[in-house]
Amino acid sequence: MSSASWHARIVCGGEVGAGFLVSERHVLTCAHVVRGSDRAAVSVTFPHRGDLGEVSAAVEAHGGWDGSGDDPGDLAVLELARPVPVPPAEFAAPDDAYAEPRPRLLVYGFPKGYPEGTLAEYRATAAQLIADEWVQLEAWSAHGQPLAPGFSGAAVTLADSNRVVGMVSAAARASTGVRNGRMLPTSVMARYWAPLGDLVPTPGHHRAAKERLRELVERAAGRGPAVDPERLYHDAVGPFGPPVPRGGFGSLWSAAWYVLSEVDEPQALTRLADRLTGLLDAPRPTAPSGAPPDWSPILVEIDHSGAGDDQLLVEVSAYREGHRHPVGSDTLATGSVRSYVQERVDDAFSHLAPGTDELLAFVLPRALLNWPVAQWECGADDPTPLGCSYPLVVTERSRRKGGLRHQLARRWEHLDGRTATSLHRVECGTQEKPNKLRFRLRREGADLAGFGSPPRTGRTGPDSADVTHFDVSLTAPVPVLLWPRTGCEGAEGHGPAGADCAGSEFLDRISAHVDGTPPAELPRTILALRESAEAADEPDKHWARDVQLLWDDPRCFPDAPAAHRHSPVA
Repeated sequence: MSSASWHARIVCGGEVGAGFLVSERHVLTCAHVVRGSDRAAVSVTFPHRGDLGEVSAAVEAHGGWDGSGDDPGDLAVLELARPVPVPPAEFAAPDDAYAEPRPRLLVYGFPKGYPEGTLAEYRATAAQLIADEWVQLEAWSAHGQPLAPGFSGAAVTLADSNRVVGMVSAAARASTGVRNGRMLPTSVMARYWAPLGDLVPTPGHHRAAKERLRELVERAAGRGPAVDPERLYHDAVGPFGPPVPRGGFGSLWSAAWYVLSEVDEPQALTRLADRLTGLLDAPRPTAPSGAPPDWSPILVEIDHSGAGDDQLLVEVSAYREGHRHPVGSDTLATGSVRSYVQERVDDAFSHLAPGTDELLAFVLPRALLNWPVAQWECGADDPTPLGCSYPLVVTERSRRKGGLRHQLARRWEHLDGRTATSLHRVECGTQEKPNKLRFRLRREGADLAGFGSPPRTGRTGPDSADVTHFDVSLTAPVPVLLWPRTGCEGAEGHGPAGADCAGSEFLDRISAHVDGTPPAELPRTILALRESAEAADEPDKHWARDVQLLWDDPRCFPDAPAAHRHSPVA
């Protein structure tokens, strides 16, 4: 192990873990090892190179681990504050870990009492993945060093070559007495960080072909057209190729890597790259004169945690040139969400490219779509509402995945050639049946639907017409929705819409501002309306103060997983 100077010890707050250098500036570890990186500094040391001292680091990317021990994506990529003169780790072919007889695997970790590190000997139980994510490790002998806190993130290497085949992600519970653990094999790790695909051997594929594919994927994730990963995969492998794995592909890169690592036909990679090249190089509609530059989104994702009605999962991240940068994530009581978001949004601006147009987007579950996020203050020292400081939109979680996302991407492609939208009104007193509304919205190709009343927080029964109308508009799919957060509730017995209806008045007023507006300009249009309302003599009575805009061009938010929260093995 004297040549393995790429082994790293990682400290984040009170957590200690392991990692390994893969380039002069990048170290891989488990996401749960650095789960507190939004609150505490991350430091990296190299035990075999004490002369380098401590090197500070920041989380550049992660695999989307959400905090539970059985959640996938427990990978974090650390960017060092300075390059280090250490040869990086080298990788074995993924199948080398499962040869017969099973090879001895070494793990270099930092359990309590061993700040300089210690070795553990293991082997892979089988090549079979557990939940399509992990390989089970079992102790080489009954008397060696067990995996324990401090081994998380350690490279798993072949004892005879010191080449990496995976990374320790979890150990057996101490109370069971079983000396086993889990590793993320390199074939899985590369799903979550595309540059790793260049380093992990994929027999049958030349390095140049792999690099070309990754460059194409990065172009598509940046400013390219919306691409459906599953459709592209089927184009590459044909009708008799391996089926899409359970759960589908979380990103275009995960589909590309699946072709590289799991599909035996070499020509599938060529077809995939050629198809993607054709999509990227195809002529695209020219943006109308005066159209705004591409948005640089700050994404605030909020969802129910499952730990109680008052507990919410919150993640804040920023996009720069199509790449997602995590800022912070945590499980919080409802009353703590606002202050947490204020702090993390402020931090997120440091990740945006200078001169770009920021867009603040809240991804919310259906029951929270009417939250007054636009009225939240910018910070403790700045009472200005967020919605009056930045273009602010909301979207619903289910619209960011599956077939609905694909349909929305296609609709937004169609909108590229449109210079204006027209409001499709849904009056709070409408007698139109929901299924007829769905048909009308699809038939007329509605771009923007406006509601005279806010959606309720939950259904009260099958005859809750206003909620049902809103639901069908969410799934029709209509790219953009507008409604007043407060006002006419469309209560039972509401008569036909008329001049005395606050909802009809809202639709009359909002249509005067949005009709004829290019779809890409709507977040800025609503920002101007909110500013006007805030500047009015009586802001609370202004018709536009509580306007809510659901706007979710999928091309602004390339697929990317969520962040990490707490540790199964620190």
